[in-house]
Amino acid sequence: MQRFEYKVIPAPKRGEKARGVKTTEDRFALALTTLMNELGADGWDYVRADALPCEERSGLTGTKTTFQNVLVFRRAFGTAAADERPQMRLLLQDPSAAQAAAPAPRLGPAETPLTAAAPAVGPVKPNLAAE
Repeated sequence: MQRFEYKVIPAPKRGEKARGVKTTEDRFALALTTLMNELGADGWDYVRADALPCEERSGLTGTKTTFQNVLVFRRAFGTAAADERPQMRLLLQDPSAAQAAAPAPRLGPAETPLTAAAPAVGPVKPNLAAE
């Protein structure tokens, strides 16, 4: 069974200006084409466009429902472009291997292993009974 990862992005609301592109429809088509070609170069396949409801605040206590237009893309796991998160996949395969592969935390110049592990102490009060 092939597995996919999905990416959902907002659809463009305005077109792009370019030489020779005059009408609103052509400018919008150019913006959409540019966006799809950029994602396609990274291995994403266009799936569909959706208009989904979204509740927004209106005034102090009210809400109103608007619709957001989004574009859905997908790509298969295991492609060269999907290998951008090797640590995440390592964690999913074997949690103990992820801990072994994680680098040790670095201590600053004022922190030594003893001072980094010491608990925070409040202000020191003088012991008047010892005098």
